[in-house]
Amino acid sequence: MIASMTGFARATGTSGPVQWAWEVRSVNGRGLEVRMRVPNGYEAAGEVARTALQKTLARGQCQLSLALTRPEAALRVRVNEALLGELAAAVARVPVPEGIAPATMDGLLAIRGVIETQEEAAPEAESLARDLAEGVVRLVTDLVEARRAEGRELAAVIGGQIDRIAALTQGAEASPARTPEAVRARLAASVTSLLDGGTLDPDRLHQEAVMLAAKADVREELDRLQAHIGAVRELLAQGGAIGRRLDFLAQELGREANTLCAKANDVSLSRIGLDLKAVVEQFREQVQNVE
Repeated sequence: MIASMTGFARATGTSGPVQWAWEVRSVNGRGLEVRMRVPNGYEAAGEVARTALQKTLARGQCQLSLALTRPEAALRVRVNEALLGELAAAVARVPVPEGIAPATMDGLLAIRGVIETQEEAAPEAESLARDLAEGVVRLVTDLVEARRAEGRELAAVIGGQIDRIAALTQGAEASPARTPEAVRARLAASVTSLLDGGTLDPDRLHQEAVMLAAKADVREELDRLQAHIGAVRELLAQGGAIGRRLDFLAQELGREANTLCAKANDVSLSRIGLDLKAVVEQFREQVQNVE
């Protein structure tokens, strides 16, 4: 299984009144780089997340962030029942003069000290740190799965492209332009052109014939193309962090395709070479995304 370098993951949670959210985005990169943005005072939690990413990933540029939301201090309300009871008992003992309404519950509750308010306690630092660390585990797991999911799609695309490269290579192998008869015919036409209107030194004629024959032979290029195709398929079957090696093979495939086009002195073989160059370039673009 191969993985893409592109992915996104988010992990959220609540610790007491504090809501937190980890986010990480990864894109293509030559190596592994983790950039971090966390609130002041939470650098240690950020380093925990950075280390987890560095231990898990091989390549990619990652942007890691932590967001904390602290609501306005929540108030907890408590009735001082002992004080309320004492007030009620005291009021009951006092005769109420005529014309004065007796004390009511809302009046007693309005007396200072009967209703107490207290800010909700903030979570302990250790508890919050533990929750953030657990969130990092989920964050990294989800990012890896996102990159693998895209990697599965990449593998299908790259596999199709290497199959197309193999088919074009086989087409060049079987091209009628490479038959000895076709090569001899082109050499004869070239020699006839050289001799038209004059004579040619036999040594010069032999030299020209050898040069034309060498230019017409693409055996080495086809053999190297086949070898590179086999290497790509082995890497895809192996999986893991193979992006750099696939990129190298893409360059080698491109080099052989260019040489094939340069040597081709037949229209049909040139067309195969041009198609090969186009597919190799598409292959090279896709492997840039592989970890």
